[in-house]
Amino acid sequence: MPVIVQKYGGTSVGDAARIHAVADRVVRAREQGYDVVVVVSAMGDTTDDLMNMAHDLSPIPNPRELDMLLTAGERIAMSLLAIAINERGHRAASYTGSQAGIITDSRHGNAKIIDVRPGRILEAVEQGNIVIVAGFQGVSATADVTTLGRGGSDTTAVALADALGAEFCEIYTDVPGVFTADPRVEPSARMLHAVSFEEMLELAASGAKVLQSRSVEYARRSGVLLHVRSSFSDEDGTWVTEEDERMEQALISGVASDATEAKVTLQDVPDRPGVAATIFRAVADEGVNIDMIVQNVSHQGRTDVSFTAPKADLARLRTVMDRVSEEIGANGFQMDDGVAKVSLVGAGMRSHPGVAADMFAALAEEGINIEMISTSAIRVSCVVRAADADRAVRAIHAKFNLAEEVTAREVH
Repeated sequence: MPVIVQKYGGTSVGDAARIHAVADRVVRAREQGYDVVVVVSAMGDTTDDLMNMAHDLSPIPNPRELDMLLTAGERIAMSLLAIAINERGHRAASYTGSQAGIITDSRHGNAKIIDVRPGRILEAVEQGNIVIVAGFQGVSATADVTTLGRGGSDTTAVALADALGAEFCEIYTDVPGVFTADPRVEPSARMLHAVSFEEMLELAASGAKVLQSRSVEYARRSGVLLHVRSSFSDEDGTWVTEEDERMEQALISGVASDATEAKVTLQDVPDRPGVAATIFRAVADEGVNIDMIVQNVSHQGRTDVSFTAPKADLARLRTVMDRVSEEIGANGFQMDDGVAKVSLVGAGMRSHPGVAADMFAALAEEGINIEMISTSAIRVSCVVRAADADRAVRAIHAKFNLAEEVTAREVH
């Protein structure tokens, strides 16, 4: 039988009633003629609760032990779902990430998948089992349990879909699909029938919480067809696939905001070759991912360098900045966690000048100040005050009439 992979997020398995509903959906797929491999996240807020307990005991918990702790949530969810499916008369077997053959590097808290060895999963499928796999986790070459970072269950699902040659990978979440904006921020946001890998990657990296950006990149690289759907309805959802000529009819796919990053500014940095390399090599060595970078115009041989980084990394970053600031002869640094990034994404930007100008005009009309700007071929991002983020999203959404766009994006 053809294989499909289904992934269910924490909200989808948040309690016993929802686990029953997921079990029914999985069984339906099985009865429709598919071999089903399911990836689950931890129930509800389990991961956050475990993280909070760890931080009650230590401001910076030991990374190895934190990974051991956090993976417990997915193990609970996978076992409960397997029990529910077995109760329905279908055989189900659950496996941890390491049992499923998810091999990662050794970076605790944000490990990268380097190989998938699905032998045990294939054997279980061939024996007629519905397979349940704990998402978000793997095992390093040194046999340590690792986690894949926030939203890592999406990447687990895509990696398994690729390794198993699945027909497609269904990502079930608490929203019906990918929207032109977060419907909780902009009620007129419209669901897209299909979106390209490139656009979805930019949206995910810009704060759209539907898919983890690494999972989209993995899917694009491996050619795994993604289908984003709601676990609470039977709506068609959104397909994430290769771009085709029909997608070019829509100028903009959506607008997203991200309040999880902070702005770091090194002040009065000497403007000489090698300084930027020193700063960002130190940040990279600490394992901190940076996003936007802005260097001001030099005055009298000195300049300011600003960049954005995850708020969760500020404690570690502060130590790095203390050292680097002194090493390069800067006049100290500032950390600002009261900002948000607002991004406009659309493949049509490549052939339509003026998109950035219209976006900036929308913000100006709302009296919203722009602190940083970055662009790609299909994205424009601005850093604004966090308090202005929702208002900015609504203004940009209205400026580009995203609620009124009726071009259907179809998928073969």
